[in-house]
Amino acid sequence: MADERILVVDDDPSLLTLLQMRLRSMGFVVSSCGTGEDALSLAQEEPFDFAILDLRLPDLDGLELMDELHQHQSNLPVLILTAHGCIPNAVQAMKKGAYGYLTKPFDDKELQESIDKALTPKRMSQEIHRLQTLMNELYGMENIVARSPEMQAVLQQVSRVAKTDTTVCISGETGTGKEVIARVIHCNSLRASKPFIPVNCAAIPEPLFESELFGHMKGSFTGAHQNKRGLIQSADKGTLFLDEIGEMPLALQSKLLRAIQNREISPVGGQVSVKVDVRILAATNRDLEQAVREGHFREDLYYRIHVVPLWLPPLRQRREDIPSLAQFFLKRSVQQHGKTVKGFAPEAMQRLIAHSWPGNVRELENMIERAVVMSAHDLLTAEFLPVSTQESSTPGSLQPLTEAKEAFEREYLKGLLQATQGNISRAAQIAGRYRADFYKLLKKYGLHPSDRQVSPSSHV
Repeated sequence: MADERILVVDDDPSLLTLLQMRLRSMGFVVSSCGTGEDALSLAQEEPFDFAILDLRLPDLDGLELMDELHQHQSNLPVLILTAHGCIPNAVQAMKKGAYGYLTKPFDDKELQESIDKALTPKRMSQEIHRLQTLMNELYGMENIVARSPEMQAVLQQVSRVAKTDTTVCISGETGTGKEVIARVIHCNSLRASKPFIPVNCAAIPEPLFESELFGHMKGSFTGAHQNKRGLIQSADKGTLFLDEIGEMPLALQSKLLRAIQNREISPVGGQVSVKVDVRILAATNRDLEQAVREGHFREDLYYRIHVVPLWLPPLRQRREDIPSLAQFFLKRSVQQHGKTVKGFAPEAMQRLIAHSWPGNVRELENMIERAVVMSAHDLLTAEFLPVSTQESSTPGSLQPLTEAKEAFEREYLKGLLQATQGNISRAAQIAGRYRADFYKLLKKYGLHPSDRQVSPSSHV
């Protein structure tokens, strides 16, 4: 309702004042006048969202004024005010394009219901546009943090498949951002204005899976008190994202295969198939080929969803993305929790880059949020960040302190060079060292800025 503008035209000053008060109390911006000519002058100066016109005016009648207003703004909803004796004329006004009419006197509820009903389509259109803009801001290709060569390669693949309708299977460890990539594909596809329906196949109890996915008919089983649209049908004309598809019950995989092949579904208890137009995006953290060999996943379904495979590398293999991701999550957490944290202390960024991140991007996001919430300083320190940079070690694998320290320093420097793409000034700043000291460390371990392409070992 914010900034919605209403034009009110009536030659009764008392009614005009009353309407202004009522409409402004409802939150509208109101312009009012007593003649048709004044109304046309106002309409030439600014567009309106709604107009309320008295049927009887001193210079123009309401029907003539409505015609004139529609020449300036053809989609303007017009409400006619009329006395009881002039209802036939008001009905005639509706035939000529008026949205509706109210007979005097009328109450606030009638007035607001008429306005809200007339403005609902425009409000819905604006809300859809707002949500689409928000989705584009969140999931537009240019807004994805991907500085590493590995993620740049992924986004190149995404840009190629987004505008097509091909089925994509996204694989990667838990927390690598598979759903984010699925939403990027959808938001950059020709289906972007249609639904994106995510389905977590691991979270739906097996007895409910068929009904949730395909829907059911009233009376098809105990508790089916009414017809229900399934998630596939809800995604019609849009995108269905089957997350953790490797967890789908084997018995339902054949039905999903038929739905994908035939582009139609059969609700539980239904006698007639329903046509659907859905793009399938799938994701898994399992080895589906192994699942096929073990008999847990249908081979024909595997090949049907594996048209274009996308693999997301774990965060430890794309450390260049860590500083940018950390800044992104920091900014979002600061806004969300109303904190004043401005950045990272050097030792905090060192620790982030060196950590192995078994939980990947999701672990990084959660850790940054926790640190922001707990911090009482302008800069995030290492206090609330991961301590260990090594995977758990068994007693037999422990090294002498000097060797362990040198091994860590060497791998840390390699990771830092990779994260900064060989930018010595930036690397030295993150490490909290002067450039000269940083060069001495590189020389000590036989490293060079060009070593940024050397991937550090997975436990760093």
